[in-house]
Amino acid sequence: MEKGNKFNGAAFKLQKELKGKFILSRSDNSSFSVGLEDDDNIFEWTVTLFGPPDTDYEGGMFKALLKFPHDYPFEPPTMRFISKMWHPNIYEDGRVCISILHSPVQDSSGYEDITERWNPAQTVETILVSVLSMLSNPNDESPANVDAAIMWRNDKAAYKRQVQRCVVRSMEDP
Repeated sequence: MEKGNKFNGAAFKLQKELKGKFILSRSDNSSFSVGLEDDDNIFEWTVTLFGPPDTDYEGGMFKALLKFPHDYPFEPPTMRFISKMWHPNIYEDGRVCISILHSPVQDSSGYEDITERWNPAQTVETILVSVLSMLSNPNDESPANVDAAIMWRNDKAAYKRQVQRCVVRSMEDP
């Protein structure tokens, strides 16, 4: 397949997903909203995740950016929170570290099974549902933010206060 055809195939799939997610994100019970970062670039999406109920993130409106490679869906997108986040699986610069967004190659450290990683059957919806689940259930065994993981393990009250600052800030950000 020529490079141009891959690019067109990825753009077509993303347009189809965006249309479906735009409709889905307009439903009354949605946990996220999506749109294009720039109307001329189908490969960069703006996402707003609403903090899951009954979690420390409840009430927050967290903005993130999804960037898709030109060989999507064969390679995963990257996701980075623009809103300030405090979570064991989110780097301090906002990058999300979750198995579903890792390239579909065998993990040399043996921590993740290849079946936990990206595969072309994944969609934007499965990514966002996984990230919402991650917010509810941090994985502190392989943290991206070691300080958040230690605080989550050892001082849940301090962790909750730090997250609540992020929730309040998310409501203040434009």
